[in-house]
Amino acid sequence: MDGGPILSLEALRRLEQAAAGDGLKLMRRAALAAADWVARHCPADAPLLVCAGPGNNGGDALYAALELQRRGHTVSVLQPTPPGSAECRAARRQAEDAGLAILTELPADMPSPALLIDGLFGIGLTRPLDPAWQARIARLNRLDCPKLALDCPSGLDAYTGQPLGAAIRADHTLTFLCHKPGLFGGPGADLAGRVELATLDCPAERYPQAQGELNRASAATLARPRDSHKGSYGAVSIIGGAPGMLGAALLAGRSALAGGAGKVYLCPLDDRLPVDPAAPELMIRPADQIAALPAADVLAVGPGLGQQELAERLLELAIAAPCPLVLDADALNLIAADRGLAAAAAARRAPTVLTPHPAEAARLLRLDTAAVQADRVQHARRLAVHFNCVVVLKGAGSLIVRPDGYYRLNTSGGPELAAAGQGDVLTGLIAALLAQDLPAFDAASLAVRLHGLAGDGYRREAGGPIGLTASATTERIRLELNRLLAGG
Repeated sequence: MDGGPILSLEALRRLEQAAAGDGLKLMRRAALAAADWVARHCPADAPLLVCAGPGNNGGDALYAALELQRRGHTVSVLQPTPPGSAECRAARRQAEDAGLAILTELPADMPSPALLIDGLFGIGLTRPLDPAWQARIARLNRLDCPKLALDCPSGLDAYTGQPLGAAIRADHTLTFLCHKPGLFGGPGADLAGRVELATLDCPAERYPQAQGELNRASAATLARPRDSHKGSYGAVSIIGGAPGMLGAALLAGRSALAGGAGKVYLCPLDDRLPVDPAAPELMIRPADQIAALPAADVLAVGPGLGQQELAERLLELAIAAPCPLVLDADALNLIAADRGLAAAAAARRAPTVLTPHPAEAARLLRLDTAAVQADRVQHARRLAVHFNCVVVLKGAGSLIVRPDGYYRLNTSGGPELAAAGQGDVLTGLIAALLAQDLPAFDAASLAVRLHGLAGDGYRREAGGPIGLTASATTERIRLELNRLLAGG
């Protein structure tokens, strides 16, 4: 996956206008980028179907069809409705002058092409498609061939990842100028397929300030000198593990060890486990036997915490502590239910990281889960600003957001991580990286990336996404972290 900035739609439009003012023919450059992509992926004699819409995305597609014809491809063009923009009309005239046959509908007996190139609608689509367009898209989706979307799959909101009535299900998306978050999150993660960025050689100095970026957090600052000891890498205290949920705290503690913390304390609310046989390095201090939390450089509260009175009291102590704090699971639910706790968390001066899944984020925002999922970027940024903290909104295309709203969008990992306990593993890993003096935004970003890379490695080795347990993920994270440190 290539890097590159994420611009807001408004900033992207300003960039396009600036490029046009400089005389850069972005539509022609997009067409050439599409033709070059086809050259890398398709034989020269492969029959192609180019689908062009009425706007500028349709112009991209028509110019791409012209270039592909010039290079010797057999090209059919489908443009169901007349061009609506001036640039699309100019492209249509050139296509007709070049002898390209332009269909308004597909013949019933038309065989599937070797590749469908989708340029029906671009990123400007903001309203649901009407029934006629939905039917056309359904027909195109039924064609038995790979599909390449230009900029974004037609019918997909490129910023929310939500289909607008219907959307092309692409195998590949060649997006232009900058990445768009909707190609990686929500339904868009499945509809966009493999995403590649073509910057169209637009000068870097023309780019306005980015809203975010793809998550490429580095592990370089974790390199260790030979003159090291356990105190060099911080102490983490994990608070959670109520009766029936002790495993969650154990997973977080083991993950903190695997992530490099020098010492890890476990403060379970269930006092029945004196030692963890799988990780005897964990120092277990039952929460109901301590007058105060163990002295630690970082606290992580929530894995298996529960919502009883003792859980709330421990959470209050943790929020008042002057050290970095990671809040997950029932810690978030307690904050969502208590405005006093929420205000105290938002007023903290030490770094705080919240790691909600969409339902927990919805409770914190007093919304329903569907509303959060309908625009993940907006709501993750709202949470980060409101709580003056780093937020990790988990899910497809996990978002890591700073208090000022700038975000990283994670592209590693996938459905192999959709298993119980994976959130606890992530919490422990974030805490371990904080204990090694990474800033909160970088610690959360690197942890999310490593967690996803562990899932990617499992999928490659297992041949699919099923069966990765949270316990097994911990060892894979250790390997991925050392691989990144070695420059892999």
